[in-house]
Amino acid sequence: MTTKTKPTDPYAKAGVNIEKGNELVHSIKASVNKTHDRRVLGGIGGFAGLFQLGSKYKNPVLVGCTDGVGTKVALSQAHDKTHLTGQDLVAMCVNDMVTCGAEPLFFLDYFAASKLEPKSTAKIVKGIANACKKSNCALLGGETAEMPGHYAKNNFDLAGFSVGVVEKENVIDGKKIKSGHILLGVESSGPHSNGYSLIRSILKKHKAPKAIMQVLLKPTHLYPAPVLELIKKTNVKGMAHITGGGLTENIPRILKKGLVANVDLSAWKFPKAFLWLQEKGEISTSDMLRIFNCGIGMVCILDKKEILKAKKILSAHKLRSFEIGKITKGSLQEGIQYN
Repeated sequence: MTTKTKPTDPYAKAGVNIEKGNELVHSIKASVNKTHDRRVLGGIGGFAGLFQLGSKYKNPVLVGCTDGVGTKVALSQAHDKTHLTGQDLVAMCVNDMVTCGAEPLFFLDYFAASKLEPKSTAKIVKGIANACKKSNCALLGGETAEMPGHYAKNNFDLAGFSVGVVEKENVIDGKKIKSGHILLGVESSGPHSNGYSLIRSILKKHKAPKAIMQVLLKPTHLYPAPVLELIKKTNVKGMAHITGGGLTENIPRILKKGLVANVDLSAWKFPKAFLWLQEKGEISTSDMLRIFNCGIGMVCILDKKEILKAKKILSAHKLRSFEIGKITKGSLQEGIQYN
């Protein structure tokens, strides 16, 4: 039974509407329930989400990830595309998770706003639910908070939390990476959810063509399904999710001391949106590679003999991939060099 918020309700006078919160829960219930299977115990509305791991795993290792969408939220608000940010939120967590070979189990979201608008908020949560469904991940629960006075005007923020699992013997940690292994770059959908403070500063000075704006607002690719199939059918040695810090910062994170990633910049073309940002922002190529993914959202490291098979698997998921370089022995402090 929904409790009506009276006009004289002191909480309503302070700017928090309990009735709208109840309305939101009711409107998203069906979308959330579609992400559940028999491993989820109970349903939406409780104080905690319950997930049964089951007996599938012999020596399970739980993997946790958390992230947000950053200032892409502000750009999405300005262009009435906030409903797309739900996929960004899920992707930024589960894409990190699969780099160690883990499959996502469940996801929780946190939505905080100056004022809760049930219809627009429901669209965001439904986007989260759809992304969870595509990632075979249960939307186990979440939290909405209405905080007038803390968030200015109609601003809001999103945070996400995901838990996954991997057999201990199957953890991918980069320890098996050796000199001679190949860097296979998997295409991104755009800047994903990184670099948007710089992007927004460029857009204040230069109006982007419609096609460029569409890419800048496009949701982050969801990599779990293709990557988990890749892991199952090939011997992936290591993976790097290309987020903040670009290729320059993220690839070296998975390399042992004494190994260097040699990246061939002629192996793929920077997509038009990145070239536009580089030109209008007067950004050097080295800075582009340290800030943005530049068209490569995930890097998988494999033996040369498995590259063709890996490309076919990714292509079946409608993802282009590029042989962007190889691992060599070296002592570069940065752990990466561009050719």
